[in-house]
Amino acid sequence: MANLYFSSDEHFGHAKIIEYTNRPFKNVDEMNKELIRRFNERVKEDDTCIIVGDFCFKNSPGGKEGEGLPVHAKNYIKQLNGFLVFVRGNHDRNNSVQTKIERLVLKIGGMYISVCHKPEDAVIEDKEYYPLNLVGHVHNNWTTKEITKNGKYSLLL
Repeated sequence: MANLYFSSDEHFGHAKIIEYTNRPFKNVDEMNKELIRRFNERVKEDDTCIIVGDFCFKNSPGGKEGEGLPVHAKNYIKQLNGFLVFVRGNHDRNNSVQTKIERLVLKIGGMYISVCHKPEDAVIEDKEYYPLNLVGHVHNNWTTKEITKNGKYSLLL
C-alpha cells in the first residue's frame, strides 16, 4: 500500500540555510546527500510526497555566493523516491521547479486539509474553512499553531 507524505523547505543547494536555521552540516554537499538519504529511507518508490515549497535554490553561474548552486531541480528530483507533487513556496519562482500549484485541498478520512507554503496564506474565511492547514516556510520556528476566526477553530502544522 502506498503512503502519502508531506515535506517542506528542503532548500537543496542552499548553503546559507545551514547557517540561517542551524542545520548540523559542514557544507551544502553534505546537507544535500543527507537530505536525500533520509527522504529515501522513509519514502518508497510507490509513495507520494507533497513538497510544500522551497524545494531547492538554483543560482546562475557566478551568482551570489551561498544563495544556491547552479543545479537544476530535476537533478535532485531524480535522486528521490516516490511521486513528488510540488506546491509553490516563496523561493520557487526561479529555482527550476516551475510548479503552478499555489495551494492544494485534500480530503483525507472525511476531513478537508489545506496545503500551502506560507502560514499567512492559510486564511480562514467563511466560505473557505479548513480544520487542518499544512504549511511550510517557518522552518524551525514553530511546529503547531491554533487559529480561530468567526468562532471557527483551525490548526496550522
